[in-house]
Amino acid sequence: MRDKLESIIERYNSIQDQMADSEIISNPDKLKDLAKEYKQLEPVVFTGKEYIKILDQIIDCETMINSDDDELKELAIEELTENKNKKLDLEKDLKIKLLPKDPLDNKNIILEIRAGTGGDEAALFAADLFRLYSHFSEKYNWEKELIASNEIGIGGFKEVIISLKGNGAYGMLKYESGVHRVQRVPETETGGRVHTSAATVAVLPEAEEVDVEINDVDLKIDTYRASGAGGQHVNKTESAIRITHIPSGLVVTCQDESSQHKNRAAALKVLRSRLLADQKEKAAAERAAERKSLVSTGDRSAKIRTYNFPQGRVTDHRINFTSYRLSEIMNGDIEEIIEKLKIAEQQDILSAEID
Repeated sequence: MRDKLESIIERYNSIQDQMADSEIISNPDKLKDLAKEYKQLEPVVFTGKEYIKILDQIIDCETMINSDDDELKELAIEELTENKNKKLDLEKDLKIKLLPKDPLDNKNIILEIRAGTGGDEAALFAADLFRLYSHFSEKYNWEKELIASNEIGIGGFKEVIISLKGNGAYGMLKYESGVHRVQRVPETETGGRVHTSAATVAVLPEAEEVDVEINDVDLKIDTYRASGAGGQHVNKTESAIRITHIPSGLVVTCQDESSQHKNRAAALKVLRSRLLADQKEKAAAERAAERKSLVSTGDRSAKIRTYNFPQGRVTDHRINFTSYRLSEIMNGDIEEIIEKLKIAEQQDILSAEID
């Protein structure tokens, strides 16, 4: 491990020198790439330097144990035990920090929320989830853009699709994909009975053209008049777009933009991201089958979380974690859940490597 860490530290120092070079400073794209790599290496370098220091101290202690000075030998034995314990702790930490990073973690995301079983109550819950992720993204100053929506009259959504642009967006929210279940008394319920409804969340890494190649011959593109609010313009122009990707059967519609050109671009963005997500999910499902992962199976139909309003609790079923901070979570405070899911997945990967 020492050789690997020294190589990483050498790369880290090299990047530091390059970032101070005038030619690099005058090249914003290169500087941005180097700064990103520098930041990714930083936690490994910090712990790695401490680990190498402990290794050197262990060697010194082992040398001193052979001393003729009994007092010095006793101190060396005591320090050696302490340093070996520190070494084990640092190794555990480094094993996690040296795990291969998901190359998609730094991508922006397409977030799709759809009402499931439960009628109007499911649509209202979909709107609640939309607000939850909106509040979460605001804390990190992510850029939010509405791509498509299908709103019902009482303030809910049958479907809402947004783009979230921000550093590490996919890495933060990728664990949110799946079926979210809510248990509460609907506003329309006069008898006070608790209903169970659901909404599906899909978190897709936003794909660029270089990530997924789409051939024009594989696309069937239809135009139609947009429906919903928008006045005479909406009713008179065929600005809405429906794109069918023939090989996969995926269909994407977009009508929220004012022009056909903008709707086409938005629909292609969503289509590209869905195709990339499908590729990733197939790979994730294969890995999950191998190591029986509960966290990242790639199955968007799996029930992942229950929000129980009468009891004020939220339970994530993948890691059997329950929080009684329902109000805070509904306002976007989901960092604790995300962190526990990350740890669970890291442990899954480590266990698989050991096996």
